[in-house]
Amino acid sequence: MTLSTHRRLAASATLIAALAGGLAPTNAFAAPSSPDTAHTTTPAPDMEGVAGALKAAMGQGAPGAMARFTGPDGVEARTAGVRDRVSGAPMDTGARFRIGSVTKTFSSVVLLQLVDEGRLELDAPVNRYLPGVLPDDRITVRHLPTHRSGLADYTEAMFARTVPGFESVRNRVFSRQELLDLSLREPRAAPGVAYKYSNANFVLVGMLVERVTGKPVAHAYEHRVIRPLRLRNTSYVHPDTRVEGLHVRGYLHPDEAGAALVDSTEQTVSWAQAAGAVISDPADLNTFMTALMRGRLLSPRMLDAMITVTPTDTTNTRFYGLGLRRYDLSCGARVYGHTGTVQGYYTYAFATRDGRRSLSAMANTSNRGAANTALGGTLEAAFCGKKPAAARGARSVPVLPAETDLPERR
Repeated sequence: MTLSTHRRLAASATLIAALAGGLAPTNAFAAPSSPDTAHTTTPAPDMEGVAGALKAAMGQGAPGAMARFTGPDGVEARTAGVRDRVSGAPMDTGARFRIGSVTKTFSSVVLLQLVDEGRLELDAPVNRYLPGVLPDDRITVRHLPTHRSGLADYTEAMFARTVPGFESVRNRVFSRQELLDLSLREPRAAPGVAYKYSNANFVLVGMLVERVTGKPVAHAYEHRVIRPLRLRNTSYVHPDTRVEGLHVRGYLHPDEAGAALVDSTEQTVSWAQAAGAVISDPADLNTFMTALMRGRLLSPRMLDAMITVTPTDTTNTRFYGLGLRRYDLSCGARVYGHTGTVQGYYTYAFATRDGRRSLSAMANTSNRGAANTALGGTLEAAFCGKKPAAARGARSVPVLPAETDLPERR
């Protein structure tokens, strides 16, 4: 055994022991100090503003919405509306829901753990591990979680017509190769040149995880993230269509104005898989994002790589790293996490760099961009606190849904 192998195994053992005890490791993967929060005092969350954002999402067509904030003073939660339009059951922060593309952060954590273990190289061609799967050897492992592979997003064609597209795949089970083939039929951009969000990237991440580990991605999530963090209400559900236990029903807006909402709760999510098939609840999402930012899931080297971001638009408020978004809020706070869109659900899951504050929020609708924008207002309220009275009527919400995880009507 080489010295480097011995050190890697020792660090892994330290991490496993710490996670098993529910504690952040003190040496191996300790979280670095955070330059993103050191320069400013921490405002108290404006939970009245959070509740207002939830009500605003309902005003834009969401049957219900909820948010859960964790900070130095404990947990605060707010709900609005219903989690089930038929029964009238009120929204409940203990209920599970489909988190959509927040799954991408789970997938990236697993991928980067494998890099840390020396089983993958970020700057190696994908074809080294999946021979011949891509027509371009220039596409690297790093290009996938940063959305810089140039691969087309097959969901643009799949869901060009929202409800018909959804119904055509609701109960369908795709192989990953089928999904990749859908992407490869579309024009590609040159790899490494520009950010372009594409679910095809995370189809390939799932393929890499399974090839390297020899086991399904569900096993990787369970043994590398879910069990160590004791995420009791989180699971990768594919191709089963059910959301078991207490859960929120999701409602999809058709493209046609005034058309009835479509209950989209039951579906395989096979069109997404490692890009979007995880189910969770607000408490588990808070735990996951907090643990990630505190260094409980990745070594300092890999976490630094994950949070190294580049702009995704011209506003310089939105950035993307390796399966992780960064939003720069109006008060100067920077928060890291991901948004999620899957039929019937919008999700936000973010934390500060030091992991001391986190927010998870969900509205049970989709294909309604204004509802997504309104839900994004929970971030400003939670992390920036109350604005002075003169500014309250003009709260800035920089997290506009210019970047959504699925094509949708605005």
